[in-house]
Amino acid sequence: MDLPLHVDGFISALEYLGTVAFAITGATKAVYHRADVFGIVVLATVVGVAGGITRDIAFGQLPIAFADPLYLTLTVASGVAIFFLYPRMRGLSGAWLAFDAVGLGVFSISGASIAYQLVGLDLLPMLFGGFLTAIGGGILRDVFVREMPIVFVKEVYAVASVAGIAIFYALLAAGLGAEAASLAGIAAATGIRVMAIKFKWNLPRPKP
Repeated sequence: MDLPLHVDGFISALEYLGTVAFAITGATKAVYHRADVFGIVVLATVVGVAGGITRDIAFGQLPIAFADPLYLTLTVASGVAIFFLYPRMRGLSGAWLAFDAVGLGVFSISGASIAYQLVGLDLLPMLFGGFLTAIGGGILRDVFVREMPIVFVKEVYAVASVAGIAIFYALLAAGLGAEAASLAGIAAATGIRVMAIKFKWNLPRPKP
């Protein structure tokens, strides 16, 4: 397995932002299911870094989260913060969905960006890297609290991730700078997810 991939400051910032957003969703779910402070911190950490670790292993890299202690610091801090702040957030029942939407958009593009660094402008590896980063933590979050993973049952979720990555790829192929393309991809994925929540967009399901 190779050494951790060196990522530039912009991609690192995306990874940190996505880690915090997903850690908050994990911590919030843990509190909702009446976990203690240890359980809250553990679920925040697992959700915050699982997608990126899975991505890096799939690409044959030593996970960045193992080499950079800031990831663990961010997830632990997020878990502790939610432990103390949750009583003030109880009226914001959908707040975790907002963080989940941000995490989905940010991780979709940070994962695709890392795949782009590794293999170049190739759509399938970028989709794989971005999608794996975006959904890995969320699936574990829901499995740990014994819920069907949201990616399988709720409003448009995976499609939002794929759409954001596709836009990121298309803008890079058109010659747009990586940072501008990243921001556009994040906005698209997050925006589609937020609209899906607001208007209850769902993919077709079998009739009961």
